[in-house]
Amino acid sequence: MRWLAFTVLLAVSPLAAEEPVPGSNPIIRDRFTADPAPLVIGDTLWLYTSHDEVADGEMFNMKEWLAYSTTDMREWTFHGSVMNIKGFAWASHDAWAVQVIEKHGRYWLYAPVEHDATKPGKAIGVAVSDRPEGPFVDAKGAALISNDMTPKGTHSWEDIDPTVFTDDEGTTWIAWGNRQCYIAKLGDDMISIDGPITEITPPHFEEGPWLHKRGGLYYLTYASLDRSDHKDERVSYATATTPLGPWTYRGELTGSGEGSFTIHPGIAEFKGQWYLFLHNAALTIGDRKGALGRRAVTVEHLSYDADGLMRPVIQTAAGITAPPP
Repeated sequence: MRWLAFTVLLAVSPLAAEEPVPGSNPIIRDRFTADPAPLVIGDTLWLYTSHDEVADGEMFNMKEWLAYSTTDMREWTFHGSVMNIKGFAWASHDAWAVQVIEKHGRYWLYAPVEHDATKPGKAIGVAVSDRPEGPFVDAKGAALISNDMTPKGTHSWEDIDPTVFTDDEGTTWIAWGNRQCYIAKLGDDMISIDGPITEITPPHFEEGPWLHKRGGLYYLTYASLDRSDHKDERVSYATATTPLGPWTYRGELTGSGEGSFTIHPGIAEFKGQWYLFLHNAALTIGDRKGALGRRAVTVEHLSYDADGLMRPVIQTAAGITAPPP
């Protein structure tokens, strides 16, 4: 009788947890990833991330940038490390939030790092490859943007989190920052700044800007922090009719990521649907739980109203496996 009861118990309450549905959140489950940056090339969406490798007691330990690809937003192919921070000989550590774009038939990677002692503070490097999966190599041999180029800033880590975007006229813009948000034109060579650096800081801007365009509107989406009210970053956005603004603040797009102080938006249109990539700290791998330096990439459906404003997004475990709103 005891054997029969145990058999029935197994049938009703299986010991093994169900496998997550492909495409549900987090979308990458075998390692900790953060700062998602999508890039659409034909019928494939590429996703570039930073790699969280922090041990207990550390804040961040990030040494490389990774690439994934998908054709259906459900199954993801891992392409390995596209570049290690050692590829920037002038940098010392901190391979933080990256973005890759295509121009002139090549792929350009823009990433923040800690500069060596010759130019203290955070800096932004640019690398190039003939293939989206890399490997990427330093395209300039020096920082594209260094802390001494933004002397009005309040701290040494303001020059982080680059976002790059090519407008309809073929001009490529780069925006970046922490607490202050800056924008500038890139030279046609993709490794120089062409003209002045302009501050465009919107309300509650903290870091992680992302530029995109839909219809006649430019969107500046970013990690925001209302220090009078919130303890964790959320996602807010502003709109403008030109990259230089003036930018109109449109409010919060999402709340904070589960278990995470930071958040980082990445936006793409793929096969007729819009997607918002984020990160949280909801993933556990073995005995390693999510934390400030152990984050996980997520994705949600994104939609717009009749005026072109983005509708608020609720972060879910189902992600895009649920129907679009």
